[in-house]
Amino acid sequence: MSVDKATVERIAKLARIRIEDHRLAPLAGELNQILGWVEQLSAVDTDQVKPMTSVVDHALYWRDDVIADGSKRDEILANAPAAEFGFFAVPKVIE
Repeated sequence: MSVDKATVERIAKLARIRIEDHRLAPLAGELNQILGWVEQLSAVDTDQVKPMTSVVDHALYWRDDVIADGSKRDEILANAPAAEFGFFAVPKVIE
C-alpha cells in the first residue's frame, strides 16, 4: 500500500489535524516507510510462537478459592448509621 499526498491530507482531515501543505509530502514518505516496516513484520512466520503477555517468563501467584463469610460482619455493621438483624437498615422510600 502506498500513501500519497492526497491520502495524508484526507487522514489529517479525518483526525482533525491541521497540516500545512509543505509538510504533506514528507509526511507521506514517513508513512510509507512505516507501512514498509509493517509489511516486513507480516512476512515473519509466527505459527510456532506461543502468545505471551510479557517478555519475562513468570507465573502469577494463585490463592486458594475458599468460600468464607469474611468473619467481619459485626465490624462492618459498627460503621453503619443503623443496623437491624445483621443487615444495614435504610429508610423506606415510597412515592
